[in-house]
Amino acid sequence: MTPLVALRAYAAVQGAPAMPTPSVGAAGEAGGSPFADMLRSAMTETVGASRAAETAMSAQVQGRAQLVDVVTAVANAEASLETVMAVRDQVISAYQEILRMPI
Repeated sequence: MTPLVALRAYAAVQGAPAMPTPSVGAAGEAGGSPFADMLRSAMTETVGASRAAETAMSAQVQGRAQLVDVVTAVANAEASLETVMAVRDQVISAYQEILRMPI
């Protein structure tokens, strides 16, 4: 994982404007690869779940939401984040295994 990839992922989670991605041939053009699309949708869902949890917590503090709704939203955000982290760990593991392969 390069620092640039990590920076883009961090910016996506924080809701900052994404850095431009240089095109890298057929997979980097218009449609992108299915794996990249899957990662993008997983990150989008994770960010959405995190924001929903924050909104639920804020509403509960203001007395406009039930505690069970907050717990459910936080649990959804946690499950989503754990899924993304598991995928990340597998990708890093696969990358490290490729690096160990003899040429």
